[in-house]
Amino acid sequence: MDEILRRLGEIETEMRELHEAAGDEALTAEQQARWTELEEQRTEQLRLQEEERARQADLDRRRSAVAGFAARGTTEAGDGNLDVRGVQVMQCVDPWDGADVRALPDLKARDKALKALEDPSLTEHADDEQLARAIKVLRTRTRDCNGAHVARRLLITETEHYRNAFMKLITRAHPVLTPEEQHAVEVYEEYRAMSIGSDPGGGFGVPVLIDPTIMLVAQGSPNDILNLARVETITNDEWKGVSSAGVSWSFDPESAEVSDDSPTLAQPTVPAHKAQGYIPYTIEVGMDYPGFASEMSVLLDEGYRELLAQKLTTGSGTNEPTGVVTKLDATPASEVTVTTDGVFGAVDIYKLWDALPIKYRNRMPSWMSSTDVMNEVRQFGSGGSGGSNFSVNLTQESIPKLFGKNYYENDFMDDFTSTTGAANLVVLGDFKNYLIAQRAGMSVELVPHVFGNTNNRPIGQRAWYAWARVGADVINTAGFRLLQNQ
Repeated sequence: MDEILRRLGEIETEMRELHEAAGDEALTAEQQARWTELEEQRTEQLRLQEEERARQADLDRRRSAVAGFAARGTTEAGDGNLDVRGVQVMQCVDPWDGADVRALPDLKARDKALKALEDPSLTEHADDEQLARAIKVLRTRTRDCNGAHVARRLLITETEHYRNAFMKLITRAHPVLTPEEQHAVEVYEEYRAMSIGSDPGGGFGVPVLIDPTIMLVAQGSPNDILNLARVETITNDEWKGVSSAGVSWSFDPESAEVSDDSPTLAQPTVPAHKAQGYIPYTIEVGMDYPGFASEMSVLLDEGYRELLAQKLTTGSGTNEPTGVVTKLDATPASEVTVTTDGVFGAVDIYKLWDALPIKYRNRMPSWMSSTDVMNEVRQFGSGGSGGSNFSVNLTQESIPKLFGKNYYENDFMDDFTSTTGAANLVVLGDFKNYLIAQRAGMSVELVPHVFGNTNNRPIGQRAWYAWARVGADVINTAGFRLLQNQ
């Protein structure tokens, strides 16, 4: 209930901010789209609130019955539960009670998965932020993400038997599984076959609590876009939103027929694309693999982050995410050119700031450029092209802020070359208008032998082939501006 109330408060606060930002004007298309989305989320949270109230009332009734029963000093047992004058008493939730996970109702699957997260032996390798993200995903129920889908995956893949089977399957060419391990793998395969938008067969599902697509958080990572953007975990193949130019109002004469002011709705989509990773290792390493959970988490996570850092910046959008720079570079209304080709000065920073619409400047926009471009900005106050402007001196690690807004480095962006060649120098905008859709679930399979390039003979290595699905795109280009050298 605390989580529901907290989310309701966030939604209502954001709706109030939208209302106040619009003032006496009609909501813009972006504001209207966000307002509609917030209304849908509020309706869902209110529904969950009613369910939680009903469950709490039932629990209170059962507790009262138990207390009364204990006071009378009489006890009857039945079906493993206490039965008090016809009232069945709720037992503690047991995530591993042997029930068929695939057939569990959504709320029961979620409760079992949340209970599993209380087991320190499962979560000792995860930090608090990762656990908080896992809990948030499990509690999510939208048209794009059903947390119960992730809950069932967790209950299947986080059992001792499945973890042991997964370890054998990805480290041994001819693994021998116990009957329990074989059954755990079969249950996963049957679950995957009935899930929405299942991945191609052949791989073994990464246990949820080491799965980067679910546990990934960007704090401390060089991938600042992942930290700044709106990140959605999905359980289907694409994220779908709603946008509108808003309702147009008009003044009309007395008794005149009102004009048709109905809005035109659009549905932006962000499809998920397959990301692939290849991790070779020697047979000797595979024979002894301590610290399985923590080591696997690091190996899968690092390569995935590095790929995302590049593609979220300059991805083409063809079989991969659309990078924020790529999308803005293809949107003339979002482009701002330097005052003089081949020259970059403080005047261009002022020009870019002025070009961003004021409603986005009043939110939480951020600056982003390569380290080389940031170094140019650092020197604006040195008596050069910047004149009396001052950004930061050499004792600072980087420029923390410009115009009071955070400045981030991204070396997948262009450097400044002092020529008239085309270059995308600085991005300014509210990165919540850039959406990253991660489909829950990563799979890994074993490549039993790696062959050399010379004689095509084995080299004593095996490899893991991992894949996941992720998409990204700018869903509102008006919220950004891109400074370019032409």
